[in-house]
Amino acid sequence: MSGKEQTNMLLFNKWDTTNIEIEDEGLKNVIHLHPSMTIPITFGRHEHQRLKKAEVNIVERLANKLMHFGKRYAKNTGRMGGKKARVMNVVKTSLEIIFLETGKNPVELLIRAIENASPNEDTTRIVYGGVVYHVSVDVSPLRRVDLALRFIAEGVRESTYSSPQTMEEVLAKEIILASENDMNSYAIKKKNEQERIAMSSR
Repeated sequence: MSGKEQTNMLLFNKWDTTNIEIEDEGLKNVIHLHPSMTIPITFGRHEHQRLKKAEVNIVERLANKLMHFGKRYAKNTGRMGGKKARVMNVVKTSLEIIFLETGKNPVELLIRAIENASPNEDTTRIVYGGVVYHVSVDVSPLRRVDLALRFIAEGVRESTYSSPQTMEEVLAKEIILASENDMNSYAIKKKNEQERIAMSSR
């Protein structure tokens, strides 16, 4: 396969990601967009290499977060644990719903949602002389993307439990709201809450 063909490869055979620009300068090196395959599944090749997940397609990283749908503190358990193909179908359908509702490239809206939902500050615990202090710290770019994807996935999980809405509809709605920086978005609420706590700890 030539380099030209690889550049023009479409995500899910539908969405072109080559012309999408990442507006947040801090996230340009940690959001990977250009797919090397139509269905972005790397089978965990990056898992044992430090910081390698920055090179994993952002849509696959979203799918990986959505698989953490079980117990609160136990990853990859419960009804969605390990069901990668099923989650990929959920993401694919959600992107189609976003396109039908907005008429825009859904992958671009996902990038805008991540940029809006990624917090710049967090708090950490420092023990000094037996006293615990909570101190505000800057968040690294890779963790900012991780937190944004986690907030989006948490919002989908909270909304779909005991709800007649499908996971695909809720995910599409959450991405659209977050891309517009709407306060009705769970991810935007979590980001603002985290930054507010960090600001009070300065």
